[in-house]
Amino acid sequence: MDKVWLSSYPPGVPAEVDLSEFGSVNDIFARSCARFRERPAYRNLGHSLSYGELDRLSVAFAGFLQRRLKLARGARVALMMPNLLQYPVALFGVLRAGLVVVNVNPLYTPRELEHQLRDAGVEAIVILENFAHTLETVLGKVHVKHVITTQIGDLLPVPKRWIVNAVVKHVRKKVPAWNIPATTAFRDALREAPGEPVTLGHEDIAFLQYTGGTTGVAKGAILTHGNMVANLQQASAWVAPFIGEQAGTIVTALPLYHIFSLTANGLTFMKVGWCNLLITDPRDLKAFVHELAQNPFHAITGVNTLFNALLNTEGFAALDFKPLRVCLAGGMALQQAVAERWHALTGAHLVEAYGLTETAPAACINPLDMDHYNASIGLPVPSTEISIRDDGGAELALGEVGELCIRGPQVMRGYWARPDETAKVMTTDGFLKTGDMARVDERGYVHLVDRKKDMILVSGFNVYPNEVESVAVMHPGVLEAAAIGVPDPQTGEAVKLYVVKKDPGLTAEALVEHCRANLTPYKVPHSIEFRDELPKTNVGKILRRALREG
Repeated sequence: MDKVWLSSYPPGVPAEVDLSEFGSVNDIFARSCARFRERPAYRNLGHSLSYGELDRLSVAFAGFLQRRLKLARGARVALMMPNLLQYPVALFGVLRAGLVVVNVNPLYTPRELEHQLRDAGVEAIVILENFAHTLETVLGKVHVKHVITTQIGDLLPVPKRWIVNAVVKHVRKKVPAWNIPATTAFRDALREAPGEPVTLGHEDIAFLQYTGGTTGVAKGAILTHGNMVANLQQASAWVAPFIGEQAGTIVTALPLYHIFSLTANGLTFMKVGWCNLLITDPRDLKAFVHELAQNPFHAITGVNTLFNALLNTEGFAALDFKPLRVCLAGGMALQQAVAERWHALTGAHLVEAYGLTETAPAACINPLDMDHYNASIGLPVPSTEISIRDDGGAELALGEVGELCIRGPQVMRGYWARPDETAKVMTTDGFLKTGDMARVDERGYVHLVDRKKDMILVSGFNVYPNEVESVAVMHPGVLEAAAIGVPDPQTGEAVKLYVVKKDPGLTAEALVEHCRANLTPYKVPHSIEFRDELPKTNVGKILRRALREG
């Protein structure tokens, strides 16, 4: 497809980015630490780490991983925590040691956690002790040899550190009992001498970033340093004309273990010397708004449901929005009503972007100077090609609807240890098949029409029906099950489960409890409907489409 979108690029955004400028994410990080040493890099719970402090702490953690744990180059290290100051310290420490980051959702059930740790071959894990009880149940079934635990307030100054940790553990009782022998405290790990410098290149793996799949089994997208450098170059080139050289603060409410927040916030704005304001629990909207009131902010990213929730939270309308320049929505469709209400209140336009775990993630972004809602996911970012193809792989013309395919330096190497799954999504000419149906207009703007896959999108998180169904039929009272997404005013979509009973006495409440024990909360069915039979094809495959259509 001709790059018709280039004529719609905002002034100052290049058609191509320089991929040779940096050899690795570490090179970008080192340059930022040198250039912005005195600036705050990450802020959380009222305390900031400067770029200089982050440099010192991360290189010490790298030394711990290299010397004390003796992890070989390329070993996988899991990070299992919400947005805390410990996250960037651990992240950059792992990368600087020449190791691979495996981000883990801290709300995983034992079943989900066991699969990911085993599949990735994780040797060490850094975990907030609030979730150590989950890890304890699976340690005997995985290859993890080293456990580093941390408490929420570990990087806060005393006495605040002591107070926060005591309140979380003893007053709010947020730390279930756990017993894992021979753990190392995160603060102790930071006392190690600096690690040995490791030279990395574009082909070295930076992240195994897990995503679901049509089989219901989470797969690790292999994101190399080259993939990440490319996406950071692409994203920063897109925002540079609009943010200038001055320091700023970006609100990071989405979890850094999610690829959107990781790249768009944690890494891109690190590259340009801004401060990430880390929100540990964005579901506590009252505390969230209070934090925003204490910290002038210049940019914010989120999903549609987050922006909608903020607009409906007491006190948000009273904030000072004069510094706000960049508002980026991704992860799920941005609703026009939310975008228009956001602009009316804040004076800033909410701009939609699109990406996937497999594209590190940015693939399309709307111009940041856009002055209206356009129902588009934007323009392909620099150094990126797109193609709209039919089921036979033939490219379609502008305006025609087909599967959106993407080619560029940010596209993953493939799925970890799953060449068969990789082959399903990569074309012979190097395009990634997204599974999303789209069309491109004459100006190059991409418009999503529908999802080819059966994926359900709950507050920006992927839920794959097969996983929910597999868990449901584990219950002895279930004969068959089918999961679909249904509209939900709070989360965009919610999971609805259709069930044929094996046990006539099975109740919806009992099945929901079973699902809660085996699924992360956002994957748990919001509603259950019992039926005598489910619609099927002539070969017996359940027709989810028929359920969606009523």
